[in-house]
Amino acid sequence: MNRTSLLLAGIGCTVVGLLGGILFMLVMEDDPSPRPVTQVVDRVELGSDQPPVGTAEADSGMLREDPLPSPPVLNNLFRRVADRVTPTVVFIQVRTGAPEQAEEGAREFEGDMRDFFRRRMPRRSVGSGVLISADGHIVTNNHVVEQAREIQVTLADKRQFDARVVGRDASTDLAVLKVDSAERLPAIRLGDSGAVDVGDWVVAVGNPFRLTSTVTAGIVSALGRQVNIIDNSFRLEDFIQTDAAINPGNSGGALVNLNGELVGVNTAIATETGSYEGYGFAVPSNLVERVAEDLIAYGEVQRGFLGVSIADVNADRARQLGLSEIQGVYVAGVREDGAADDAGLEPGDVVLAVNGSTVDAPNALQSAVARYRPGERIRVTVWRDGREQAYTVRLMGRDDPAYEGWLGNAAPPSAERPAPEDDEPSPPSSSEPAITELEEWGLGVRSLEGSERRAFGVDAGVYVAFVEKDSPAARAGVPRDVVLTRVDDAPIAAVEDVQSALRSAGPVLLRVQRRDGTSAFYEVK
Repeated sequence: MNRTSLLLAGIGCTVVGLLGGILFMLVMEDDPSPRPVTQVVDRVELGSDQPPVGTAEADSGMLREDPLPSPPVLNNLFRRVADRVTPTVVFIQVRTGAPEQAEEGAREFEGDMRDFFRRRMPRRSVGSGVLISADGHIVTNNHVVEQAREIQVTLADKRQFDARVVGRDASTDLAVLKVDSAERLPAIRLGDSGAVDVGDWVVAVGNPFRLTSTVTAGIVSALGRQVNIIDNSFRLEDFIQTDAAINPGNSGGALVNLNGELVGVNTAIATETGSYEGYGFAVPSNLVERVAEDLIAYGEVQRGFLGVSIADVNADRARQLGLSEIQGVYVAGVREDGAADDAGLEPGDVVLAVNGSTVDAPNALQSAVARYRPGERIRVTVWRDGREQAYTVRLMGRDDPAYEGWLGNAAPPSAERPAPEDDEPSPPSSSEPAITELEEWGLGVRSLEGSERRAFGVDAGVYVAFVEKDSPAARAGVPRDVVLTRVDDAPIAAVEDVQSALRSAGPVLLRVQRRDGTSAFYEVK
């Protein structure tokens, strides 16, 4: 077939196809059957309109310029952190208890009181600590050494030293020890816990279950946690939460960033089994540094107070106050002639920031103020009458006359006292139980209310409303806001029972129940 024939055949096929299409369209126009109708609806946009993580718009090019390191590079990074930090973390062995008369005293009692005296028998407990100076200062937890009679410290290179307590701060559960060495000791580099953010990699180093120099890794799970685990009426809890494995024996150990810098001191875990369940808590390094400096210089922490009662800001309160968002800390009350009162703060203010750093929870405000000493001035930004205002506050110490009685006799759960959950505190009504003062013992007690029985998990007892400063009860460590359930072997069901049981001039053993359901014993002389 020649080329002319092929061309003619192609043209013929094209013409036939066009005629067939026209015929089909004519047939369809004559078809009487209904056809589906297409409806036009607005398109719903699912998901966020924010640029994805890793794009230039979201991260200013950070991830594109700095891609994730390869596994070998990441391995080397963790190795360098472990190599740098491990020599600065020590193993602490503590000998506790009273060696004399303990077992003899235990035989005179039954049940819980016998167990109490037996717990005072000599025993060894262990924990961790972090070298923070080349001359041998070590930071650890107060609960690791508070009952110590002898302390021995073992370094990562197995050198051993006897240590002494320089100072303890029960409010933050921190303590500083000192060992004497002729050589300079390896000290950790202090980091800025204020720069830590949720999602950051962190490494925990300590001695869990006597497994010395154990290194675990995880991320920062949350910031500013208050979990009510410090057993002190002036507790300051502003913990870093991490999922790095922390177990008994890790207390006092280091939590570090990937630069090998200390960002926290491991303090506690949230657990129902006593072991790691994914939630560990560390005191932020900025607070650790502040407390350690005072303990080394003065043997105690010099802490300034605002003198306010505070509460959370919820959605209703934010709306009532005209706040554009839920933020800040509500001032429910101001101590007359206290630091806040002198500066001009008023009930109803909302504290937004301290020295430019925002505060959004009562414990965050407590922690921010606790970093300053009495006499120091801080800039407090508050929301009042629909606008922000700033005040300069000169902090006062707990020994200031304006705070006498407020911080001494009836110390609240924290110095900047949380207000009741029902907004502003109301004055006592005539229907509330009267407080009976036991002057010789320095206690104020009253009968229990029904809500308190449920809150403390008790059927009987009396509520400890206040503890007089420098009284026998205060010297024994008896706290307020507990339920007194026994005096020696005598059960307590009413105030009259306490008055009868305390007629003795000799020492007595008080058993109290805390709000967390645990019991404690105090020997009052």
